[in-house]
Amino acid sequence: QVQLVESGGGLVQAGGSLRLTCAASGTYNSYAMGWFRQAPGKEREFVAAMRRSGGITSYRDSVKGRFTISRDNAKNTVYLQMNSLKPEDTAVYYCATKWGPSTAVAAEWEYWGQGTQVTVSS
Repeated sequence: QVQLVESGGGLVQAGGSLRLTCAASGTYNSYAMGWFRQAPGKEREFVAAMRRSGGITSYRDSVKGRFTISRDNAKNTVYLQMNSLKPEDTAVYYCATKWGPSTAVAAEWEYWGQGTQVTVSS
């Protein structure tokens, strides 16, 4: 059974940093891991993803150069380092996993965590 548990969200001032952690169980190295976010009244949107074996990463344009996805396969954990945060990054951030290659389409991801709130004040 696949389980994903996010942590590390919180309140931070604009320009600050946070690191989100996703602890995964029941997954395998061939699964893709990703981060999505959803702001109030908006659809869930892709943030970043990586193939767990091989390390190929992808990012939405608005976070490139500021966010970094990484993983520690020995700990079955995926991270999202978020730097230079902006108020528009405020959202609930979700960890997700799927078999096969990553995709920016939320509906194509099979398993989701419960989410962690990130709030960036101006």
